[in-house]
Amino acid sequence: MEKFPKYLLTGYADFKKNGYEKQSEKYHELADEGQKPETLIISCCDSRATPEVIFNTKVGELFVVRNVANLVPIYAPDEGQHGTSAAIEFAILALKIKNIVVMGHGRCGGIQAALTKDFAPLEKGDFISKWIDMIKPLAKKVLLETDKSATERQTSLEHKSVINSLENLRTFPYIKELEGAGKLNLYGAWFDIKFGDLKILDKEGGFTTA
Repeated sequence: MEKFPKYLLTGYADFKKNGYEKQSEKYHELADEGQKPETLIISCCDSRATPEVIFNTKVGELFVVRNVANLVPIYAPDEGQHGTSAAIEFAILALKIKNIVVMGHGRCGGIQAALTKDFAPLEKGDFISKWIDMIKPLAKKVLLETDKSATERQTSLEHKSVINSLENLRTFPYIKELEGAGKLNLYGAWFDIKFGDLKILDKEGGFTTA
């Protein structure tokens, strides 16, 4: 226990006193009856873009899946281990989620890595490069946008990646079926860390400030 980060224990003590106690009945309900969130948010694991904070939600309101660069792989029912796909499957088929939001964010390290031609692996397993390979074709197109600055190109790929993840979600048969039947809604969003602005993907494929 003495090696556990002190600031986490301090934060927990504050939560138990001021957070849990005020919502204890809700926690009891969730424990006894199970969770019933209506919205799945697929976001980046970046510590600066926390969905529960950005949307100011209460316990039990969001089912959140976080990974590097908020990517969604295509539907691939093989023998591999697919953490994001497993979470999506559980959210839609077990929890009966009604909304899916793919939320990108500004200054994303994963997106920056995809745009870096000579990205140096952090270790021999190079999991990051393998993961972001799914948006490399998009990154190559964005790098051709030479009329834009490096920052503008990164924002462009952050937006395009959200759209790509939404397209990949629709390769999941049950998602395509439920959306077609009007029982599931898919949305795209992008959060500006510096200014706190949230932009929503519109029908024309652009992002409009909420």
